[in-house]
Amino acid sequence: MALAENPHLKSETGSLLGGIIKWNFTKFLIDREGNVVNRYAPTTDPTKTRADIEELL
Repeated sequence: MALAENPHLKSETGSLLGGIIKWNFTKFLIDREGNVVNRYAPTTDPTKTRADIEELL
C-alpha cells in the first residue's frame, strides 16, 4: 500500500486492478486535462508505456 495515496487516482481507477494502489511504483498515465488514461502495475516495464504516451502527445 502506498504511503500517500492520491484519492483522485484511486477514484479514477477504481475498476482497474481493484482500485488498490499496492505500491508507490504504480504508474499512472494522465492526459492534459488531468484524467487518468491508464494505470500500470509496478512490475510494468516503463518502455511498455511508450505507445500509450505517444498517442496522447
